[in-house]
Amino acid sequence: WGIATMADQAETRKRTFRTFSYRGIELDKLLDLANEQLVDLLPARQRRKFARGISRKTGALLKKLRASKKACAYGEKPKAINTHLRDMVVIPEMIGSVVGVYNGKQFINVEIKPEMVGHYLAEFSISYKPVRHGKPGIGASGASKFVPLK
Repeated sequence: WGIATMADQAETRKRTFRTFSYRGIELDKLLDLANEQLVDLLPARQRRKFARGISRKTGALLKKLRASKKACAYGEKPKAINTHLRDMVVIPEMIGSVVGVYNGKQFINVEIKPEMVGHYLAEFSISYKPVRHGKPGIGASGASKFVPLK
């Protein structure tokens, strides 16, 4: 029957995993790129940020991330590095690191993955509590404040 042959074909075919690429460039080649070439791949806002210069704080964070990566054993997650730099752009060198991004109250641990390249650290650490609509609260009318026990 047609169903059996399709199952046989599925067994013989190997699963191929999609390799990560940023704007058509493979991850290992991204890591080898010079800073100028990498900046050319980024969106306009991020390009402008790099064109205006990298601050001392950004450089210090990168240095700490390198050190924490080097200090951990192979296959382990590196120690989290806490930072207030929510406006830092994720670059390929940071992949695999764990960054504690401050959200105004606490540090949210973010493991940097290849898909995060070109985004800001702030995008992965929400700084507000999302609104939950439909619940009575302060300022609600007198009738809506009363919630029966049963």
